[in-house]
Amino acid sequence: MNLTRTLAATAMVAMLLSGCSKSPPPEPTVKAPSLVLLNARIWTGDSSRPWAEALAIDGSTISLVGSNDEVKAVAGTAPVIDAAGQLVVPGFIDTHVHFLDGGFRLASVQLRDAKTREEFVGRIKQFAATVPEGTWITGGDWDHTLWGGELPGKDWIDAVTPKHPVWVNRLDGHMALANTAAMTAAGITAKTSEVPGGEIVRTKRGEPAGVFKDNAMGLIDKVVPAPSAEMQDRALQAAMKYVNERGVTTVHNMGSWSDLDTFARGAKANSLTTRIYAAVPLADWERLRDAVAAKTHGGTDGRGDDWLHIGLLKGFVDGSLGSHTAAFHKPFNDAPKDSGLLVNTPENLYAWVSGADKAGLHVTVHAIGDRANGLLLDIYERVQKENGARDRRFRVEHAQHLAEQDIPRFAQLGVIPSMQPYHAIDDGRWAEKYIGERIATTYAFRSLLDARAQLAFGSDWFVAPPAPLEGIYAAVTRRTIDDRNPDGWVPQQKLTVEEALRAYTATAAYASFDESTKGVIATGKLADLAMIDRDIFTIPPEQIRDAKVKLTVAGGKQVYAAQ
Repeated sequence: MNLTRTLAATAMVAMLLSGCSKSPPPEPTVKAPSLVLLNARIWTGDSSRPWAEALAIDGSTISLVGSNDEVKAVAGTAPVIDAAGQLVVPGFIDTHVHFLDGGFRLASVQLRDAKTREEFVGRIKQFAATVPEGTWITGGDWDHTLWGGELPGKDWIDAVTPKHPVWVNRLDGHMALANTAAMTAAGITAKTSEVPGGEIVRTKRGEPAGVFKDNAMGLIDKVVPAPSAEMQDRALQAAMKYVNERGVTTVHNMGSWSDLDTFARGAKANSLTTRIYAAVPLADWERLRDAVAAKTHGGTDGRGDDWLHIGLLKGFVDGSLGSHTAAFHKPFNDAPKDSGLLVNTPENLYAWVSGADKAGLHVTVHAIGDRANGLLLDIYERVQKENGARDRRFRVEHAQHLAEQDIPRFAQLGVIPSMQPYHAIDDGRWAEKYIGERIATTYAFRSLLDARAQLAFGSDWFVAPPAPLEGIYAAVTRRTIDDRNPDGWVPQQKLTVEEALRAYTATAAYASFDESTKGVIATGKLADLAMIDRDIFTIPPEQIRDAKVKLTVAGGKQVYAAQ
C-alpha cells in the first residue's frame, strides 16, 4: 500500500475512535423573499420563459420567477399578493414625457376636450375666477380641430381675462395663445420681428393675433415667472402618482436643467417612485459632458443610478403637423405654399450631434415631417461614419411621417424610432386633410418593425395621456378617438398585442441602455411590474382601452394599489 495513503487512513481511524470527527456542513439557509406574488398570468417578456404564474422579490430585485409551487417553496413568511389570475407584465416604460409639465397641468385649466369657441372661452373665464389677479394662466392643451380648425385669438379671451396674463398652448406644445396682458408683459407689438424657426400669427392689419408658433413662443416664454422649487417638487410628486396609477415605472423625460434639479432633489430625498432617464437640451452637450465627468449626479460612471439616470440629450429638427410646422418635402395639401419649417439649421444639428457623440453621450432628436426625418438620418449616418463604430443607439423622437425610402434606414443605422401610438389615433382624425396620401407611412409601426427597427413606445405626456394601455390599444386597433375608423386608420400599420407591449417594456429599456436591469420579468432584474385587471392578449382588441391597472410595483415596493 502507498505510504501516504496508509498514514492518511491511520489518521482517519484515530480521529473516529477519539470522537473528534467533523459533521457535514449544514445546508445553506435560503433567504426568505420580501414579497411574493402568486396565482398570476405573468407575461415575462423573457424569451427563455415567456409565461409564469408566480414570482418572488428580494428587496428591489426579482429573486425567482416560476410556478406557484416553486415560489411557495421559498416564500417563508413573506407578504403575499394573490393576483387571482390577473395579468402581470413588466413595469411600463414611457420613453417620451414632459414630466413636470404634465404634473403642473394636472392643476391647470383643462382645454383639451373643449369642442367649441364658447366652451374654450368659458373654461378660461371660470379658471381665472379661481386664482388671484396677476396669476399667469398656462397649460391648457387646446385642440382647434375640435371646433373646425379656426385658430383662437387674443380677442376671444381678452374680455374675460383683463387682469390675468394668459399663455395656453395647443396640445402638441408647438403653438400657444397669449392674451393682450401676456403680450404686454413681453413687450410684443405690431413692430415685433419674426423669429427664425417660428411664426407670429398676425391679423390682416399686421398685429399679433395672439398665437405664436415654435421658436416664436420664446418671446412669451421668457417672461413667464418660473415656478418655485417647492411648486416644482409638488408637480413631480403629482406626476409620479399619476403615472404609477397607470402602471408606469420608468419615464424618459424630455426636459430642462431645471427639471433635472427637481429630479435630483427627489432622488436625494429618496422620494422617487418612478425611475427617470432625464434628457437636457442637445445644444448644451458640453455642459452635460462636464456634469458626467464631475459625477454631479453620482454613479460609478457619472450618469446616476437606477432611479435617476442622465446622459441623454434632446434636440429638434422641426415642429408639428397640427401646427403646420412639421418639415415636409412637399407642401401641405391644405396650404399649398407651406411645407413647414426647420427649428434648427442642419449645420447646428450636425455640430451638436457630432460633438455629443464624440463625448460618448446619448442623442435623440425630434423629427416629425418626412423631410425632417430624412435630414436627421443623414446627419446620424454622417456622424457614425466620421466618429467610428460604437454602441450609440441614436434615437428619433416621433418619427411620425416617413418617406418610404427612409424606413429601412432605421435598422440599417441602428437608430431607434421612439414613437407615441396614441398620436396616431388622435391625429388620424384630420391628418389626411393636411398631407393626403402621405398618411400611408404615417406612424408606420408595422413597416418599421418588419424592417427590423428597435421600436420603442411612449406617450408624449402632457400632449397625450401617459397610459400605456391606451397606447397599446392605439397600436393594435388604430381606431381613431372619434371612433370613425372602426377597422383602423391606415390599418396595414397595426401591431399585435405582444409587439406593442414589448415596445413599452423590453425595447423601451434598450432605448436607454437598461436592458440588463429592466424591461422583462426575470431573476436578477429590477422588481418593476404592473398588474392588469384583464388579459389584454385574449380580450377583443377594442376592449383593451377599458383595461385598468390594479397594482404597480417599482423597486420591490407597491407604489400604487387600486382601492
